[in-house]
Amino acid sequence: MKPLEIYLHIPFCAKKCRYCDFLSAPADRETQKAYIDAMKNEILRFPEAGKYRVDTVFFGGGTPTLLPEKDIETLLEALRKRFVFSADPEITIECNPGTADPDQLLAYRGMGINRLSLGLQSTDGRQLALLGRIHTWEDFLFTYRQARKAGFRNINVDLMSALPGQSVSSWEETLRKTADLEPEHISAYSLILEPETPLYEQYREETEKRERGEDTELLPTEEEEREMYWRTQEILEERGMERYEISNYARPGFACRHNIGYWTGAEYAGFGLGAASLLNHVRYENPRKLSTYIIGDFTERQRTVLRQKDEMEEFMFLGLRLKRGVSEDEFFKRFGRNMEAVYGETLIKLRREGMLKQEGEYTALTRRGTDLANYVMAQFLLEDPL
Repeated sequence: MKPLEIYLHIPFCAKKCRYCDFLSAPADRETQKAYIDAMKNEILRFPEAGKYRVDTVFFGGGTPTLLPEKDIETLLEALRKRFVFSADPEITIECNPGTADPDQLLAYRGMGINRLSLGLQSTDGRQLALLGRIHTWEDFLFTYRQARKAGFRNINVDLMSALPGQSVSSWEETLRKTADLEPEHISAYSLILEPETPLYEQYREETEKRERGEDTELLPTEEEEREMYWRTQEILEERGMERYEISNYARPGFACRHNIGYWTGAEYAGFGLGAASLLNHVRYENPRKLSTYIIGDFTERQRTVLRQKDEMEEFMFLGLRLKRGVSEDEFFKRFGRNMEAVYGETLIKLRREGMLKQEGEYTALTRRGTDLANYVMAQFLLEDPL
């Protein structure tokens, strides 16, 4: 049986954050119930489920923990009815602080959910308000402690740097206060101001200045952003966490199996509004209109057959996100060609520029390459034909 990752998109939230451009919004209970029914039906109709063994499940959103725990249980029961699970699957649920009470957390553990991902973003109340988050640092601490009491031994905390008005020292304080709690995993991302979000509109002029290379007063400079990035690694490594991907840190044995699957090209099935799947060299994307999804109309589902060229490109720029880099042996195993034969000139150029290094069979980003990762990734786009 082929290994499979499963993602379930819960698009409901209590309030839209000011930076968020995800497919999510508040909804009434009737809409939520109709949506769960539609997801259950989608799961039970999944074709050729017998070919796969489920290794990871990820409830993302939105805020999955806004739903009654019975809804989450309904979806897990449908998955177990349709699929065979591995002996020790990693099952994650995202949770915004303050949206899961102690009974809910205990119920999740009873269902077999063994990993919790908490969206903290910052320990500074002013920064949380700026982002439009509905919780406080105290709310986070309560949820975190209750999760430990409920038996969660694998907790991720999401943090966000490069916020308007944020200094390197205030970011370091967020890192230290979070790391002091000894979570198993921290995801530390830089804020991206997405067009058509309230936060982008508030800082539009500053964003445009930065894009032109001009000085800004309210947003961190590129130099400050890079300093925040490398201080993150230094501080978290001092606390026993290793960076295993560009923005992710874990204690030994706690790297996120689900996300590693994405970065290494594993097959995955996405259920829910706008969810994507990658199955047998074909990428699918579900309808993005809620009413269309709820009635089960998948005629608008996008279907893209990946060429070998597409898969080689993705292998390189997803795999290079990992600290260990990409494997020459795995490249040959997947594509029947040596990496040097396909990307020889590009690899030589990037090594000469100090962007890439060779460590055994792995090609990985250097520190300079990490700083200029977008530039490096763009070099692996291939001309047609191969």
